[in-house]
Amino acid sequence: MKKQIEFYENKLAYQMDPSDLWDALENEESVVALDTRKAFGFEKEHIPTAINLPHREMNTENTAHLDPSKTYVCYCDGIGCNASTKGALQMAKLGFKVKELVGGLEWWKFDGYATEGTAPTGGSIMSCAC
Repeated sequence: MKKQIEFYENKLAYQMDPSDLWDALENEESVVALDTRKAFGFEKEHIPTAINLPHREMNTENTAHLDPSKTYVCYCDGIGCNASTKGALQMAKLGFKVKELVGGLEWWKFDGYATEGTAPTGGSIMSCAC
């Protein structure tokens, strides 16, 4: 049982689902949605209030302005993309607290949350059943 408990505690320490991110943003918790895709993907559609920092471009210089007291919730397109994992790893290596958004932008929209950008989707904000 101890190993199971440790596994799930560790998983929750490093992952967040769209409902948890929505709640954290709404309650103005110390989190920042971080889109780790290339700029053209971000421009087309992204989570409201998110900032864009492609994982391939993360370095000490272009993260120097970021607040190290915040938790950065990295996301990409969805489960078929691993840019969020690569971004979370790089941000952790750079000394930031990070989590990865389970399901990425795809599950954000699936859960009914709106996006912003040149091709946004409207949201219907459903109540999470979990």
